[in-house]
Amino acid sequence: MSEAMVDLRSDTVTRPTQAMRQAMANAVVGDDVLGDDPTVKELEAKFAATLGKEASVFMPSGSMCNLAAILTHCRAGDEILMEENTHTFRYEAGSACRFAAVQVSTFQRSSGIPEVSDILTRIRNADDEHQPRSSLFVLENTHNVAGGRPVPLERVRELCDAAHEKGLKVHMDGARLFNAAQALGTTVAALSSPVDSVMCCLSKGLGAPVGSLLAGHNAFIKEARRARKALGGGMRQSGVLAAAGLIALAEGPSLLAKDHERAKKLARALDAMPAVSVDVESVSSNMVMAWLDGIEVGQVILACKEQGVRILAPRRNCLRFVFHRDIDDNGLRRAIQVLEEVTGELSRLGGKRWEGDDPEAKPWND
Repeated sequence: MSEAMVDLRSDTVTRPTQAMRQAMANAVVGDDVLGDDPTVKELEAKFAATLGKEASVFMPSGSMCNLAAILTHCRAGDEILMEENTHTFRYEAGSACRFAAVQVSTFQRSSGIPEVSDILTRIRNADDEHQPRSSLFVLENTHNVAGGRPVPLERVRELCDAAHEKGLKVHMDGARLFNAAQALGTTVAALSSPVDSVMCCLSKGLGAPVGSLLAGHNAFIKEARRARKALGGGMRQSGVLAAAGLIALAEGPSLLAKDHERAKKLARALDAMPAVSVDVESVSSNMVMAWLDGIEVGQVILACKEQGVRILAPRRNCLRFVFHRDIDDNGLRRAIQVLEEVTGELSRLGGKRWEGDDPEAKPWND
């Protein structure tokens, strides 16, 4: 990334590499809805094999994958369980109730890591006709709002065992599952093994321009394709996108360790700055959450933007920084330099420098 712009708003901001652009230009394509796009088929087969599942289906977004999973696992009137800050509940426009006609029961864990008791205490009595059926548990790994915290493999197994014993299916929102595997020192196949279905975004940590995949058993994926069609996700000659996805799947995982290392370095630097605190020990993947005291997030965002560093605020007193393929060591150093200058100046000025309204300074999340 150039000196002019260090974009830490999200790992969704990466630009296609030259190799991706070339692959997209030369992709062999067909009509994927008719099942004859060879590049999409190759991507789906490689993704399923990587995650240890029988099959997968390529979709435009992770949100569509999550909704397709809900539509496939659940009937209208069912109830699904998840932690209240799970992306599927908080940032997908109410799609579960809006399109799948299911209701959501939530619980709170500030760590983002559910306990078995969270499932067992919320499961409905299946024999009581007055209650909805509990049919699905949704688990996010890594957990976005919790700062990219990974759910350990043993906990994934415990949660799945509890859910399956009570007749629930388990869907994993693994938008950043490859980050979780890197942070935990395991594989995406191991983390995916206990769950019934799993989604991963190619367009986040892995750096593809577009696309996510949903994986599971053959029968599940066959029905999920029906849901994809109903949601408008049949993209015809989508091999032009899958070609970039193949490169992301092959090359992206090996780059994540550097992202995580840079995140930890930024966390330590931020924690030493005026009016900023970071739980350094909790930084375990490519995200850093920084809490402000006495200075406003909007002021920091605008001051940094003026100097070529872009950030998002998930909460009114919190900044989020996300590392990705386009942020190198020079970008990290530039970000630290700008943040030191900005936090120092705002602290001296009593936290106020700008007047006016800028949409980019509003709390947001992806």
